[in-house]
Amino acid sequence: MKVRRKAPAAVLATLGIALVGCGVQPSGVVGAGEPASGLTRGMRLYFASDSGLRGVPLLDREVKDLNSVVKLLALGPPPAEQRDGLTSLVQLGGYTVTGTGNRVTMRLDGPYTMPGRDQGTGQLVCTLARAQSVLDPEARADDVRVTLRPKEGAALGPYRCAEFLDR
Repeated sequence: MKVRRKAPAAVLATLGIALVGCGVQPSGVVGAGEPASGLTRGMRLYFASDSGLRGVPLLDREVKDLNSVVKLLALGPPPAEQRDGLTSLVQLGGYTVTGTGNRVTMRLDGPYTMPGRDQGTGQLVCTLARAQSVLDPEARADDVRVTLRPKEGAALGPYRCAEFLDR
């Protein structure tokens, strides 16, 4: 009987010594820098809602150029997002979009009828900024500046997406 009582005590003592003497020292808080910020990677189309712009991931299509992204945006949100109150305010005639580095220019064949600081413009700016960052991995979406150049009237921008998200 005495052997059984001593065996558990010996095992506990051995484990206790092993755990206490394993050499791991306590540490304080380790600084890791600033928290992550900015826009995430991956393609998103931005749509208007009562609470502002919302990005919708584009999972089923590959982004090949900026012009095709604007076409997708003009089609409007998928049915599930429409039920959640998202819509597209983008209504354009002809256009050509080009991008180099952190700059995107959209040339319109006619006038631009939106005021410039509205959700429709924000949809274009944020979607084009995101698309440029996907097409050019050196470009960060939150650094891309988008300029709208209507055939008639003054150019609008350059705008950054953050100008339309921080409302």
